[in-house]
Amino acid sequence: MNMQQTSLFAIIGGGIAGLTTAIALKRIGIEATVFEAAPEFQPVGAGIMLAANAMKAFAHLGIDDEIARAGRSFNSQAVLSQSGKAITRFQTDAITKEYTNVAIHRGELHRVLLKQLDPSQVFTGKRSTGIKNTHKGYVVSFTDGTSVLAKYVIVAEGIHSTIRQNLLPEAEKRYSGYTCWRGIADNSQLNITEPTETWGCNGRFGLVPLNDHQLYWFAVKNAPENSEEMRNYGLDDLLNNYKHYHPAIGQALKATPESNVLLNDIHDLKPIDRYAFGNVVLVGDAAHATTPNLGQGACQSIEDAVVLADCLLHNSLVQDAFQSFERKRLQRTHFIVNQSWQMGKVGQWTNPAAMWIRNCVVRSLPDAMKLNTVKKVYDFKLE
Repeated sequence: MNMQQTSLFAIIGGGIAGLTTAIALKRIGIEATVFEAAPEFQPVGAGIMLAANAMKAFAHLGIDDEIARAGRSFNSQAVLSQSGKAITRFQTDAITKEYTNVAIHRGELHRVLLKQLDPSQVFTGKRSTGIKNTHKGYVVSFTDGTSVLAKYVIVAEGIHSTIRQNLLPEAEKRYSGYTCWRGIADNSQLNITEPTETWGCNGRFGLVPLNDHQLYWFAVKNAPENSEEMRNYGLDDLLNNYKHYHPAIGQALKATPESNVLLNDIHDLKPIDRYAFGNVVLVGDAAHATTPNLGQGACQSIEDAVVLADCLLHNSLVQDAFQSFERKRLQRTHFIVNQSWQMGKVGQWTNPAAMWIRNCVVRSLPDAMKLNTVKKVYDFKLE
C-alpha cells in the first residue's frame, strides 16, 4: 500500500546539504522533514576538509565550535612535488584570522549534524523516484512505495538526483578523466601533522590528519570511466603506483586496512542556470556538484543552507525566497565548479616537462597573488 506522509517543507536527501539545511531552517522556526535514501545513518566514508568559509557558515548556525571540537583545526596546508619538496604553502590565518580549516571524519560530521535535529524530523530508506506537481502540492515518490505530499520541496539528494533530472533533463554529469581512492590510516606512528597534496607523474596523493590518531588520504589517478582495472586495484597496486613518491605516502598506505579504502570515479555537474522551480529548489550537489580539487563540495552545500534560510527569513513568499537564493548562489557556485575543474586538469598532468614548468610557475607566483585566489574561494558572506 502507498503510505503518504505530509510535510510543509520536505528536504529530499539527508547528506551534509540536507541536514545542514534542516538545521538552518530550524533556526528560523521552520521544522522541515528530511528524507534520506540510505536505510540508516552509519559512520561511513573517509575524511573531509571544512574550509574557513564552511566554518563561517556553521558559525551562523551556532555549531562551529562543536564541529571544530569533533575535528582537527589547521592554519596551513601545502602542495608538494613528487619528491616531497614544497611547490606552494599558505597560511590560512593570513586570509582569515577568525576561522580556520577543520579536517573531520564524515561520520563525525554527520553525528554532530544529526544531533541538532529531532529524530522525528528524519526518515531513512527513502530514495526518490520522481516528483509530481498536483493541486494539493508536490508529491515525491520513493522506491519503498511510499510518498510525501509537501507544499515546498528542497532537493538535496546529490549529483545523481532523480528529481533534478525530472525538472531539468538536459543537466549533464561530466567525468573528470580520473578516479579516486580514499582511505583512513593509523597516524599514531606516522605523526603527520600538516595537510598536504602531492603532485606527481602517476597522479596526486593527499594526506590530511584527523582526530584520534587517524589519517585521511586520497589517491587520484587518470583512468577511463568505470575502469575494471581500477576497480581491481588493491593497496599493493597503489603502493606500486606511488613507489617513486616521497616516503610518507607509502607509509600511509601500509598503515591502512584494506577495508578502509573506498573507490569513486570523479564527476561534476556541468553548470546549470537554474536552481529554483516554483516551490521547488535544488541545493548542494543536486545543484552544483563539483570535483574535489578545491575542497569545496561540502563547503558550498553548507553555504547554500545558510543563504537559503536567510532568503526565507527575508521574503514573505517561499517562491520568491527560492528565486532569491538562485540569484545569490549561481555566480559563486559556477565559479567554484569551473575553477575546480580547471585545477584538476592541471593537477593531473603527467608529462614530465609540463609538470616541471607548472611547478616552477606555481613556485614563482607572488604570495599575494596566491592568497588572493584562496581568499576568493573562502570569501563567504550573507548579502
